[in-house]
Amino acid sequence: MVPPASPSPPNPQLTQQFLSSVLSQRGPSALPYSEDTKWLIRQHLVSLAAAFPSLEPKTATFTHNDGRSVNLLQADGTVPMSFQGVTYNIPVAIWLMESYPRHPPCVYVNPTRDMIIKRPHPNVNPSGLVSIPYLQNWVYPSSTLVDLARNLSALFGRDPPLYSQRRPNPNPNPNPTPSPSSNPSQNPNPSYARPAIPPRAYPPSPYGSGGSSISRPQSDDPTEVYRKNAINKLVEVVHGDISGMRKAREAEMEGMFSAQAVLRQREEQLSKGLKEMQDEKEGLEQQLQMVLMNSDILENWLKENEGKKANLESVEVDDAFECLDSLSKQMLNCTAGDLAVEDVVYALDKALQDGAIPFDLYLRNVRLLSREQFFHRATAAKVRAAQMQAQVANMASRISQFIS
Repeated sequence: MVPPASPSPPNPQLTQQFLSSVLSQRGPSALPYSEDTKWLIRQHLVSLAAAFPSLEPKTATFTHNDGRSVNLLQADGTVPMSFQGVTYNIPVAIWLMESYPRHPPCVYVNPTRDMIIKRPHPNVNPSGLVSIPYLQNWVYPSSTLVDLARNLSALFGRDPPLYSQRRPNPNPNPNPTPSPSSNPSQNPNPSYARPAIPPRAYPPSPYGSGGSSISRPQSDDPTEVYRKNAINKLVEVVHGDISGMRKAREAEMEGMFSAQAVLRQREEQLSKGLKEMQDEKEGLEQQLQMVLMNSDILENWLKENEGKKANLESVEVDDAFECLDSLSKQMLNCTAGDLAVEDVVYALDKALQDGAIPFDLYLRNVRLLSREQFFHRATAAKVRAAQMQAQVANMASRISQFIS
């Protein structure tokens, strides 16, 4: 047998134009692929046609197990394989399902009338469906059709999935002479054991719109055919159940991921709330320390002025409060000046409302009084800060005395 000639390479520009046209269609004739993956699908098919010119991109009708038909893209043609030093072509049809490229394509071996699928085959079932590790371990978006075709070529070269059928002799000899080569058990290389060499033109894929089943030899036993059909039906049912279970598990995983995201968001909210509570606790502790300090000061003042209750009637108003130090005296003066300015501004407001003074005079006096009040308040703030430092130093010295 002579290997077939290599197919002429297709025009890359025509292939790109065809894919751009079918993938850009809208409406009822649009292909059922996600818009965000059509560009990647086009790149995969263009790369496949460049690497394997015998695989031609086209559109065809695919019928699901439930009877639903849909128009899909496919790469139809042959995959070269090397067997015993000779290169052969295996006809295949690579279907790009609706969920491609997030899920693997569906690959079928497409035998011609003079070929038969090897049974059993580790990677091809009797219906022609191909199952290889590359399809089972398909990873989006790193997996490509070019790598898939290379894996098919390598695996088919190790164990060819198709063989030539034995053809009857059109002119049989009525008195054949037995020979050692006529016995299949004695012939090491019978005709049905050689890898099939498909012709250049072969029937269209039976998995498209052109047919519904693979052609079988007319000599098959009806019982064997029934058994094979039952096995195929069982495989299809199991495949459908597995697909349903996978979709259910994917939906369950999506729900778990959503719940995980909600829990993570709640964890962040709880952490934020806990931090705010800790900050509030620290602020309350500081206020408590301030209240305790003020309580100590008031208790000391009450102890020192306990004996002055009897002389309150004879005490002058200006002498009712005695400043212990210069900071306290300065704070008293600043507070008194601030309140005095406040009273004057209030009196000016009443006078303006009653029409006792003109408006320009009112503004001039309020500006001057506001400046004076600002200086009083700024001085009071500095004095308060100095008093706080002095109180802290005093408390630290008292605590050190208690500790020692």
